[in-house]
Amino acid sequence: MTLNFMRFRAVARKEFLHVIRDPRSLGLAIALPMFMMLLFGYALSLDVDRVGLLVYDRCGTPRSRELLSKFNSSRYFKLVRQISTDAEIGQAFDRNEAMIALSIPVTFDRDLGAGRPVTVQIIADGSDANTATIALGYGEAIIAGFSGEITLERIRRQGRRPPETPVEVRPRAWYNPDMESRLFIIPGVMAVVLMIIAGLLTPLSVAREWETGTMEQLISTPVSPAELVLGKLAPYFSIGMFDVLLTLFAGQYLFDVPMRGSPVLLLATAAVYLSAGLGLGMVLSIVTRNQLLASQAAMVSTFLPAMMLSGFISPISQMPDPVQVITRLFPARYFVTVLKGIQLKGLGFTGLHAEIGFLLLFAGVLIVAAISAFRKNLE
Repeated sequence: MTLNFMRFRAVARKEFLHVIRDPRSLGLAIALPMFMMLLFGYALSLDVDRVGLLVYDRCGTPRSRELLSKFNSSRYFKLVRQISTDAEIGQAFDRNEAMIALSIPVTFDRDLGAGRPVTVQIIADGSDANTATIALGYGEAIIAGFSGEITLERIRRQGRRPPETPVEVRPRAWYNPDMESRLFIIPGVMAVVLMIIAGLLTPLSVAREWETGTMEQLISTPVSPAELVLGKLAPYFSIGMFDVLLTLFAGQYLFDVPMRGSPVLLLATAAVYLSAGLGLGMVLSIVTRNQLLASQAAMVSTFLPAMMLSGFISPISQMPDPVQVITRLFPARYFVTVLKGIQLKGLGFTGLHAEIGFLLLFAGVLIVAAISAFRKNLE
């Protein structure tokens, strides 16, 4: 594989001019990362809080209102209104006014005063199973805490000493102490953004030459396949790395995403990942020779896997075993791991060498495949 710097620079300059003269594509490549960062940062949240709550309090005593105050003081629930019939629960669920309903029996205060167990019902709208499961857990924890307070109060009234808890739990979350979902989501945005660059812009480079008829002129020049492919990738690589800096800046200063590891290692790994995506886009552009077909194929093979199969939103460990195997075929899986490892955990090359090695392998294979797929003929 020969590479003449002068010819490479000429091809790269020609492609830069194409990009600059297409302000819509250039604007999309620069504005889209910020739009996605703002969209995912502010609109997408996996946190379950301020869940709409209905209360059917048949008892209406200070003790039942005390239980209700436990829910009101929690950030996980927001009281929508108090209801007076069971039928209102279904009506509110149908209108998406609330997701949880708390039903307190009429004998609540009397049974507690007599030392008898009381059953309090929590009804959830199971159409959103994930949110309902988490909200039910929060509700059960609040009621368990309320029940524990009543038990301690009874023991003190009897003049006894409260028993010591045999096992004390002290939970602690590393890397994300406040358990904020944006720290889980924002680092992965970069992986999606770079695949969009590869999926939208790169496939147009060679396919556009074939459709406009200028490929014949390039073929007649001494430019080698390596010089042509690498020269055409140069402007998109530059745009992609600019987007990397843009998303890092926005993540740190808009969403307080930390940078606990080496920024140099992250940028170097991003360059390798971007090269893999651009190489795949170039292969599709060379093989299809059609801008529309190349773009559609690139979006299916780059953007969708980066969204769905990378661990960006849904943890890979929660996916079915066959799907977990399929995720190993896409570079985004490894890059998202690197991003979270560097930014949140402060890992270095030693802790991420396997993922970086796979990215290097993907980048090398796809760039070589693009160069090999290009043939200087009109067939």
